Amino acid sequence: MNIIPYGKHFIDNQDIKAVTKVLKTPQITQGKLVKKFEDKICKITGAKYAIAVSSCTAGLHISLQSLGFKQNDYLLTSVITFVSSPNSALFLKGKVGFVDIENNDSVSMCLKDLENKIKKYKPKVVMPVHMGGASYNFSIIKRLSKKYKFRIIEDAAHSFGASYDNKYKIGSCRYSDITVFSFHPVKTVTTGEGGVITTNNFNLYLKCLRLRSHGINKLNDKPINIKNAFTNNKLNQWYYEMRELGYHYRITDIQCALGISQLEKLKKILSYKKEVFKRYDKAFKNIENISILQKEKRNNTSYHLYLVKFNFKKMNKDRQSLLEFLQKNNIITQVHYIPVVYHPYYEKKFNKEKFPNAINYYEGCLSLPCYFNYSKKDQNFVIKKIIEFIS
Repeated sequence: MNIIPYGKHFIDNQDIKAVTKVLKTPQITQGKLVKKFEDKICKITGAKYAIAVSSCTAGLHISLQSLGFKQNDYLLTSVITFVSSPNSALFLKGKVGFVDIENNDSVSMCLKDLENKIKKYKPKVVMPVHMGGASYNFSIIKRLSKKYKFRIIEDAAHSFGASYDNKYKIGSCRYSDITVFSFHPVKTVTTGEGGVITTNNFNLYLKCLRLRSHGINKLNDKPINIKNAFTNNKLNQWYYEMRELGYHYRITDIQCALGISQLEKLKKILSYKKEVFKRYDKAFKNIENISILQKEKRNNTSYHLYLVKFNFKKMNKDRQSLLEFLQKNNIITQVHYIPVVYHPYYEKKFNKEKFPNAINYYEGCLSLPCYFNYSKKDQNFVIKKIIEFIS
């Protein structure tokens, strides 16, 4: 029997042809396909501007920097997230505060704890996380930002294709300054590695373009050093200026060719994964000791992670035994996520006990297999084995 992973990419002949085609051209990086990919992202999300980058982490990093985030500024983010969210602040010598999640099935930042932490830390930026692909309550965050004067970056690594309310797409920046997506292979669509920043602010767009490429934006910036830039009142063709310290966070035309092809399958992929979620929901609806998470957000999600929570204490069993049992049956699951304050780098600075809801979630959470072309046969087998273990 083939291994059933928790997630994987889907590549078809159309994708292969798209990548092969660009490989045969003279320009496989810094070419026209990057802008074409960005334009398609804008069309799908409704954002005015998009900046494709080498990873979501790179996007979070330069998004923070574009907002003027600097040494000793505070970022607030969820304690249940991947480490790239808080790390992006530390790259800039900033500081981080964490917010506990709600005491329900949302796996989203607790609004009460968020407001308390805003009062405590006075953050420059708040970075909510669309966990598992399900939308966060951004209208309330927006109101808080006006009251307490902070900026908003959406960590939407899981959420490409999702919406806030079936009306506005995540990425439209309806309630935020900036949104950042991931196109890692386990995400809804992929560019291999890669990410994209969206914004409606032209100045932030120009800033991110510069930071993406060593502090240089040859296409959009007017020269400062006129004497070196012009000959006989004509701009020198070779000329460029480094305005500030930037990074090499560019994405290639090869990756964007794949991304453009993948975007054409977005609706089909989302529709397929929606059915996967429905089958899980039906199967686990009345199963004791399994809680279905984020069920109330099904219509606004990207269907990235199917999250459940097991009551291992009541079953007198443990998660490691479940994972080993599933692995023996060629089923791979994953935990999303270890609370950030559990990591050795962070645990010395934060008291874990201050995040009771995150601890409770972490003790039983698991992400089950969910991806495009995950067959009904394989899914039924996974469901059967899970129920077998807990019975």
